[in-house]
Amino acid sequence: MEKVCTICGKHSAMGVTLVKLRGKYNPTSKVRKYPNLQWFKSPSTGKRTLACAKCIKRSHKI
Repeated sequence: MEKVCTICGKHSAMGVTLVKLRGKYNPTSKVRKYPNLQWFKSPSTGKRTLACAKCIKRSHKI
């Protein structure tokens, strides 16, 4: 099971946090950020799929 939204295809991304310490940036490690995936039952097909929270909100507005 991959961590990818089935509706929009959103997936994980690498992020870097820079901490400023005494006027210089302290090198920090990279962090992988994952989308907010939740199980969602599609009203059209009736099947459960993994969808990000943004897509779930968008589907309720239709």
